Amino acid sequence: MTYKVLALALVLSASPAYAQLGGLGKKIGQAKDAKNKAEKVASLVISESDERKIGEKVSEMVRRNFGVFQDKSVTRYVTLVGTVMAQASSRPDLKWEFIVLDTDGVNAFASPGGLVHITRGALGLIKSEAELAGVLGHEITHLTKRHTVNSIQKSKRVEFAAEVAPGSNTWIEGLTNAVYDNIVEKGFDRGDEEEADKEGLRLANKVGYNPTGLGTFLTKLAARNKDVQTSRNGLFASHPETQGRIDDLGKQIKSERLAGTALAQARYASHIKFDVKPLSEIAAIISGTRGVAGDGKAATKEEEKPKKKGIGVGGFKLSTGKQADSTQASASAGNRAVGTDRHAPGGSNPSKLSITVTPAEIDTFRKGIAG
Repeated sequence: MTYKVLALALVLSASPAYAQLGGLGKKIGQAKDAKNKAEKVASLVISESDERKIGEKVSEMVRRNFGVFQDKSVTRYVTLVGTVMAQASSRPDLKWEFIVLDTDGVNAFASPGGLVHITRGALGLIKSEAELAGVLGHEITHLTKRHTVNSIQKSKRVEFAAEVAPGSNTWIEGLTNAVYDNIVEKGFDRGDEEEADKEGLRLANKVGYNPTGLGTFLTKLAARNKDVQTSRNGLFASHPETQGRIDDLGKQIKSERLAGTALAQARYASHIKFDVKPLSEIAAIISGTRGVAGDGKAATKEEEKPKKKGIGVGGFKLSTGKQADSTQASASAGNRAVGTDRHAPGGSNPSKLSITVTPAEIDTFRKGIAG
């Protein structure tokens, strides 16, 4: 009898039906594990304090890539426009900072916790305070709506966060990588970008700026990029097609009867005295020896550039060095900043400027927003 039972067990274990049953059990176990991970990620809570810590680290990575424009007058002006906008937003108490990146590329990035970056190239393309308000309003909305933080829960790369202690250095660094990937490499999803357009436009209008500013900027950006083979060059590359966005903004202004009038072109021109560099010139720099934009240093040969640095956590490593000329990022349909503008070389100084504006200065500046 003992031998018969043993023989039957051996036959069953070798049979296809038994193998399928075992495989089914394995799949059920995997499904349970996936469900548990999904629940942990969904319940992930990021405090405002942790949001700021992540934002500081993301900002450091962005500043290492592009450098910081070391002009206090320009940064002070951008800070005043941004502060007036941020104070009218749904999160006025964030520690808002506005940083000008030292690169000819046209771009802007919002890091969690209130850090907004805009490039020198974008400021050169913009020609009115209303346009600047439109761009900053878009980035501010990404932060007030917590798009950067919410996107973490949509990323499979942050499952590790559920396995480590919340608030720990490993936890912060891992989430930093995920956020950087979303705002610089991958981009926000269409819904987030459309919301940033709509709410940013409303915010600019609320302050008193002409709500056509963002649309005007996008029209000029489209004209600048008309000869670029890919439509995903530079600022807002993960957005819907540019003309569609411009049309939607126009419809919104009419349907909501937004009537802000201030353009403040003269005040803008008195502070921003440089123009955007044509894409052809940026491309020439990229294809040859690289001059460092804006810091006055001589071109650096490719082989002399320092190797990229990265932060690796939970199997995810992301570059924190100078932007490379890899076509891998440019080939991704979801990238937010690719092509010539993304690869535009930046300055070598990543240090933030210390800018303080008083309530009295803000009030005086706000009074200057008039049609």
